[in-house]
Amino acid sequence: MLPVRFHLPGLRYNYPLNMFWISLLKTHPEYFREGVEIGSLFGCFPTALWNGGRLTPPYDQCDSNFIENVIKSVNDEGVPIRYTFTNPLLNEHDCEDAFCNYCMQAADNGMNEVMVFSPILEKYLREKYPNFAYNSSTCKEIKDVDELNAEIDKPYKYVVLDYNLNNKWDLLDKVEHKEKLEVLVNTLCEPGCKRRGEHYRQIAKDQKTVLLNRTLPPDKQIPIKHWHCDYGEYNCVHTIQDYPTFISPKDIWEKYVPAGINNFKIEGRTANLFSLIDTYCFFMLKPEKAGEARLLLLRNLEKQRVIVVNKPRPGKWP
Repeated sequence: MLPVRFHLPGLRYNYPLNMFWISLLKTHPEYFREGVEIGSLFGCFPTALWNGGRLTPPYDQCDSNFIENVIKSVNDEGVPIRYTFTNPLLNEHDCEDAFCNYCMQAADNGMNEVMVFSPILEKYLREKYPNFAYNSSTCKEIKDVDELNAEIDKPYKYVVLDYNLNNKWDLLDKVEHKEKLEVLVNTLCEPGCKRRGEHYRQIAKDQKTVLLNRTLPPDKQIPIKHWHCDYGEYNCVHTIQDYPTFISPKDIWEKYVPAGINNFKIEGRTANLFSLIDTYCFFMLKPEKAGEARLLLLRNLEKQRVIVVNKPRPGKWP
């Protein structure tokens, strides 16, 4: 049987959870469904101009010690980090961004990956950092099977499928080199969302604004308007199971893997921690072991103060 690789979200906010999850797979393999492996941890280190797909908070910034420690810790477990450098609105000047180039240099050891969207950035990165593996982003919204096969033929390690093609086996059966296909299993977006491309572009604009605001005085700050979405913000693994784009564990093991598709992406870089834990357990654990594993995980996260449970404050009597 092919290994069943899951690519997990988060190099910053979900980093403690993901490291515990990697440890759980090593120490308790009996909890996991057959063949589960961790294919990568994906995301970025705030605040990166090249970041796309999710907006990093304006108040956050990673320092070099944190970045280097995360890269080393993840790589030491045999897991690549994958930068989501999918900002679609970059120009050639943006490619010279000092912080983003530092992040690339820190991970330039031949083990790591980059998810790309902008042709300008991709050309720059391939020339300057040839030791990375490059992946094609789902943000490109490729829905035609001939275009998809053409993309797969390019020198990418993986091509992430547009989620609207999930479960469309009349098209998936025509995909060549299925081993290079990566499928998003828990997309929270409405099937056929018409605002998806616009949303990616707005995030790209906002990411630039976040960095620009750091150079401006308080009275000159450019406001960032909240993007309202009833789907991505409020959905979870339990509310999307009626979507035609939803892929269940049964689908993974009984349809996708036998067809030669064995790379699966879980979204959730900015997800609620408890929602993400539920999602991990749902997809990767044996149902009869999920409760035991979840409790062990939560206890560890509490012990490390990732989860803080407040104690009652004593009063006075009388």
